[in-house]
Amino acid sequence: MRPVPGLLPLPSRLHGVYSGGGSSPERSEIRRRLTANRLPGAQSGLGLDTGSACLFMVRVPTRLCVPGMAATVTLEPAGSCCWDEPVRIAVRGLAPGQRVTLRASLRDEKGALFRAHARYCADANGQLDLARAPALGGSFVGLEPMGLFWALEPEKPLWRFVKRDVQTPFAVELEVFDGHEPEAERLLGRAVHERDFLPPGVRREPVRAGRVRATLFLPPGPGPFPGIIDIFGMGGGLLEYRASLLAGHGFATLALAYYDFEDLPKKFDAIHLDYFEEALCYMLQHTQVKGPGIGLLGISLGADICLSMASFLKNISATVSINGSGFSENKPIYYKETSIPPLGHDLRRMKVAFSGLLDIVDIRNDIVGGYENPCMIPIEKAQGPILFIVGQDDHNWRSELYAQIASERLQAHGKGKAQIISYPGTGHYIEPPYFPMCPASLHRLLDKPVIWGGEPRAHSKAQIDAWKQILTFFSKHLGASPKL
Repeated sequence: MRPVPGLLPLPSRLHGVYSGGGSSPERSEIRRRLTANRLPGAQSGLGLDTGSACLFMVRVPTRLCVPGMAATVTLEPAGSCCWDEPVRIAVRGLAPGQRVTLRASLRDEKGALFRAHARYCADANGQLDLARAPALGGSFVGLEPMGLFWALEPEKPLWRFVKRDVQTPFAVELEVFDGHEPEAERLLGRAVHERDFLPPGVRREPVRAGRVRATLFLPPGPGPFPGIIDIFGMGGGLLEYRASLLAGHGFATLALAYYDFEDLPKKFDAIHLDYFEEALCYMLQHTQVKGPGIGLLGISLGADICLSMASFLKNISATVSINGSGFSENKPIYYKETSIPPLGHDLRRMKVAFSGLLDIVDIRNDIVGGYENPCMIPIEKAQGPILFIVGQDDHNWRSELYAQIASERLQAHGKGKAQIISYPGTGHYIEPPYFPMCPASLHRLLDKPVIWGGEPRAHSKAQIDAWKQILTFFSKHLGASPKL
């Protein structure tokens, strides 16, 4: 029998009743069973194709027992939750010790498919709790309650996991199959779990003020709130997902674009701090933003922009650099009459990794003079504290080395050691919790695929801890009481 695409076939014990054009009473019995199995919030119907009966579920929030199949997938908390929050996955109604395979999948806004799977065994009561049961193999092994999320891999090579529209959730489909792959074929149950990027009550406000192109996210409540400016790296455009999640923790957060967005320059040729100063002034003058200072959060090139802002601009109370360099890398930095020349790079230093992808970790020119190099950002001028989050396996550049040089510079100017949190097995793109690691993708400037480093499990653990460290750091220095 050929099932209708997208519909779930009836269990085999009903196929015998219905196939071959059964009588009207038999058809009524099938319809009665389908109706009895209907879930709250779900709609069911019959679809026919070559004599087979099918059941389709139009809406499945977080719990589903496929009719005729004993397994029920449950998630806690019920309903949707934010992407940076954990969820507890359990399966009920299995046979004692039954071997099953769990699969997770989602599609991003561009239709790219991400998938992960893991093999498990039910306990003596026929239950499976991912918070207690270790994965026996698949995309990961061991006790990993959120492994089906952070281990998601793109079907399309070199495709980075990014949320482009925070106003819509990602829908993650969770399926349970009988047996262990590759033999696992019979579907036992499924659920669809929505993971939000716009926390409840958070307000999203597009900002077009003077030259500033950004989006402001305000937490629920009357305010005012401690403010943060969030800046991403070389990719350009406007990414909002980190800012929207931060707003859910009590921070008024401005996701700031600086090139390749609307009427901003299409190409990035230099860091002109007067643009970023305008964004800072916007935040300081906003009635919903609590002064007297603002926090800065940046990753990669965005981190170096934040370090530059903290060094030259006033009213910055705290800065977080995620895998920044502390140098003017390939483009000069300008502020009024001051300029910092670029360190530059030598493409002949590129290597070809075992995977066949390019490794650019050593293409930067040597740091002659160490912390006294003229291409270094004068971070000793920063008014507030700086937190360096670094991945020891960052292959964009040697972030850990750069952070150590930054600490040496601070000490040489009587500022004390820098606060550095260094994570082993962690690559370049340190994202919010449970984001799948991006091991490699197309480099915007080189227009070639490069490796970013990282080992999935270690990288995932680092993202969870780094997020907590960032929230705690901003809470301490900006005066918030975030939900950790």
